[in-house]
Amino acid sequence: MNKDFAKYIDHTLLKADAKKEEILELCEEAKMYSFASVCINPTWVQTAATSLEGSQVKVCTVIGFPLGASTSAVKAFETKNAIENGATEIDMVINIGALRDGDDETVKNDIASVVEAAKGKAIVKVIIETALLTDNEKRTACELAVVAGADFVKTSTGFSTGGATEADIKLMRAVVGPVTGVKASGGVRSFEDMQKMINAGATRIGASSGVQIMKGLKSETDY
Repeated sequence: MNKDFAKYIDHTLLKADAKKEEILELCEEAKMYSFASVCINPTWVQTAATSLEGSQVKVCTVIGFPLGASTSAVKAFETKNAIENGATEIDMVINIGALRDGDDETVKNDIASVVEAAKGKAIVKVIIETALLTDNEKRTACELAVVAGADFVKTSTGFSTGGATEADIKLMRAVVGPVTGVKASGGVRSFEDMQKMINAGATRIGASSGVQIMKGLKSETDY
């Protein structure tokens, strides 16, 4: 397997019942394969940061996860706290209900609060949860993420009704243009799945099956 593909992968473990030994194993795998980052829940950021110290692997965590329904002030606090603990990448969930209500200002300000909290210290990826949105809502979410200063848009939490699709990646890439990152997450279980997402315009892949992907195997894991 071409090791260059490893740089696309955020090696992910977001299960509620994940234990410390599993997080440490995730970090060791990420170092072994030179993945872009490990993506873990905020409670594990300090553990991951310590384990990955001196490596090129980034520490990514999730904010307002998985529903996006906490307030902007809480998301901003979560972001600052995660960065203090060692996070350098922030994947935040938008206010999905506000988006579906057509309240674009609330959505934009929600994203901007996290971008401001992370400014100069961490990149921000905006999870729009594509499975719950119409194509027009997906376009709006991507436009608002760009206006708010986000670095990436991301398809899914992996905890909703569906994950990444080629069609959604193409749509998102078309909206955000060539500079903003696009992350495909949820349902990317094989090297072939990953190649399809990259060909569609993804620049990062969120997957719990990074090791299996790099070995050319197919995982049954949902995220």
